[in-house]
Amino acid sequence: MIIQRVVLNSRPGKNGVPVAENFRLEQGTIADTIQAGQVCVRTLYLSVDPYMRCRMNEDTGSDYLLPWQLSEVADGGGIGVVEESKHDNLAKGDFVTSFNWPWQTVAILDGSLLQKLVPQLVNGHLSYFLGAAGITGLTALLGIKEKGHVAVGANQTMVVSGAAGACGSLAGQMNQNSHIILCGQISQYNKDVPYPPPLPPDIEKIQKERNITRERFLVLNYMHKQEASVLQLCQWIQEGKLKVRETIVEGLANIGAAFQSMMNGGNIGKQIVLVSK
Repeated sequence: MIIQRVVLNSRPGKNGVPVAENFRLEQGTIADTIQAGQVCVRTLYLSVDPYMRCRMNEDTGSDYLLPWQLSEVADGGGIGVVEESKHDNLAKGDFVTSFNWPWQTVAILDGSLLQKLVPQLVNGHLSYFLGAAGITGLTALLGIKEKGHVAVGANQTMVVSGAAGACGSLAGQMNQNSHIILCGQISQYNKDVPYPPPLPPDIEKIQKERNITRERFLVLNYMHKQEASVLQLCQWIQEGKLKVRETIVEGLANIGAAFQSMMNGGNIGKQIVLVSK
């Protein structure tokens, strides 16, 4: 079967700014038949996210992220529909998602690595499972619950420093004895610096004078709370309590441009690429 796919064409370098031309659309093929346990899926939505900038380097600087290889298909969060199945728990027409979805129009995947989706949980907005009802929403919710030191009735104030992005637009930094939850810092991702980046001396002085604590948060450490948290997010979406913003670009050919735009702040809410309907 002939398909279209997007591969890593070149690396921007550790201190380089990524551009659309770092990715290349090309034609490829997949097998015409699937094996036991596999499913053939048609890609509907793909997610582009800031963390992917690290994967464009030869060394991601992280032990939980693998680098993309040159001339090989990129991957990330994705949603698709099953077109053929030889997996016991998945049938034709099912909507599924994965954290490692290949950037291609059609793919053959291991069914055991896919999660079945229920569109009704998000009022039919499947793309929400890549954002507000997915890992992005989990990051916002669990970041606040687990690291925010929120106390009922304490008259606290919450400020989000990057409130136009996918996570910040869902979540909600800075007085005496306050606390910073550090989860992502897109403005630093093109620089070859450790994470979390060191603070400038004047900011570090303020932090010490005001007794401000700063703590790193990684949502992957809390995936045992994923199921219950996603159901909570879906409930808030259904009730209209959680407002969801998305920036959608159509066409697999435009995924590189969508990534470049997102890294430059061109998105409001979650950046999504619509591959097919």
